[in-house]
Amino acid sequence: MKSLLLIFAFMSLLGGCASSKSGDVYTRDQARREQTIRMGIVESVREVLMEGTKSPVGPAAGAAIGGIAGSTLGGGKGAAVAAVIGAVAGGLAGAAIEEGVTRKQALEITVKLDNGSMIAIVQEADPAEFRPGDRVRILSNYGESRVTR
Repeated sequence: MKSLLLIFAFMSLLGGCASSKSGDVYTRDQARREQTIRMGIVESVREVLMEGTKSPVGPAAGAAIGGIAGSTLGGGKGAAVAAVIGAVAGGLAGAAIEEGVTRKQALEITVKLDNGSMIAIVQEADPAEFRPGDRVRILSNYGESRVTR
């Protein structure tokens, strides 16, 4: 039980480290880079769920904690078997916890560009931030785009 609480606490901290996919947040690498700007009108806004991260950290932490917890059960060969089972179960639990903790609400924003074409972009945002009929900018750089006012 203590092991599961420790995994959850660790994964909660990991969730705080997840990078944002909001239209208002830039990474350090994106700063001072030229971006292409297109203008358009929001056609629709739909709430969607953005899956969480799937890094090696969650499974590794879970496996380590599960293995340690499992090794405390039994003795001799039984402890070794329990450690392996605990490590596998902990790794699976760690991966699931990481993905769940870092999952985020997002928006699918469909925009009719001034040239008549339609595009859709998914990004983190406040649902009240964009409404159908709003005039917006699409900023694009190296295949990544964001919707802003």
